[in-house]
Amino acid sequence: MIDQKEIEELVRLKGTTLFHREGQELEFKEQFSLAGLADYFRDFAAFSNNRGGYLIHGIKDTPRTRTGLSEKSIEQFEKIDPEKITGYLLEIFSADIRWEQSLFEIGGVSIGVFKIYEASVKPVIAKKDEGKDQIIKNGEIYYRYGGRTQKIQAAELENIINKRVEQNNQQWLDLMSKIGRAGPQNAAILDTERALIEKDDSRVLVLDDDLASKLKFVKEGQFVEKNGAATLKLVGDVVPVDRVEVVKRVKENLTKAYPLSALELVAEVQKAYPLAKQGQVWDAIADNDMKNNPDYSVYNFRNKRQEDTYNESGVLPKAIPSIYNEDAVAFIVKVLKEAQ
Repeated sequence: MIDQKEIEELVRLKGTTLFHREGQELEFKEQFSLAGLADYFRDFAAFSNNRGGYLIHGIKDTPRTRTGLSEKSIEQFEKIDPEKITGYLLEIFSADIRWEQSLFEIGGVSIGVFKIYEASVKPVIAKKDEGKDQIIKNGEIYYRYGGRTQKIQAAELENIINKRVEQNNQQWLDLMSKIGRAGPQNAAILDTERALIEKDDSRVLVLDDDLASKLKFVKEGQFVEKNGAATLKLVGDVVPVDRVEVVKRVKENLTKAYPLSALELVAEVQKAYPLAKQGQVWDAIADNDMKNNPDYSVYNFRNKRQEDTYNESGVLPKAIPSIYNEDAVAFIVKVLKEAQ
């Protein structure tokens, strides 16, 4: 969640103008428009490639004052579907951009805020042209300098590359440490992409801890030598031929139990409580962790592998939408009415 006190500080007045100026982690916009998404996405990528930051709407330039969002801007800001925006970002850029949004009432005006987090994998690179006049161009890398967004310069790009090399080297060191504990003469590598075991007279598999917990080994007496090679029997899950039909039926039952998309949920809430704003619905979902509560919502995974990955790692795959039931509508309406 975005901290309102932090935003209040960022838009604090000194006299009649703002105390803070735009910088590496701060950008101001006067109004918000869905037509300007490509421009905002460019800033998203720039912040992600640096230390993260805030994109704040409702601040007039020259002089820098808090004018707030217009009714039209508020309406468009509240129409944002976070799951769709995340999907757009994944289509445009090479790496995941983590962000969140919120609308605040500060000093009697409405301030729209995007918080963008530093990317865990850099650089974030544009994969396609996007926006009016191709404001985002395929192959370009954007970076936040002072109070502006621009194409990255050599020094910053070199720094990002060096850090990525260091991360890669550390991963190799971690792997070599595991092999060292087993002994190189006893180690083998399981390639999970090709489903092959690369071995050289090896009898020990070096596995990631998560992967190791998924495999079952059956030792039948001793290893059996065949044509001079050691053999190892792995027993995994048996998948029946009719599994596709089973998954299909489960999927149908899931959508019957949770028939509402995120935007359909908002529409139902507003039918029951016309004063509700879309941003308030998103806040209610986040504040009450409704996406992780099966009483109200489930993740609509596109396939079984995505669901298994989430169940095993706790990390949600990219751009997975949530679907909701009627109980979610009633709960959100109750929360919003009690907040009034």
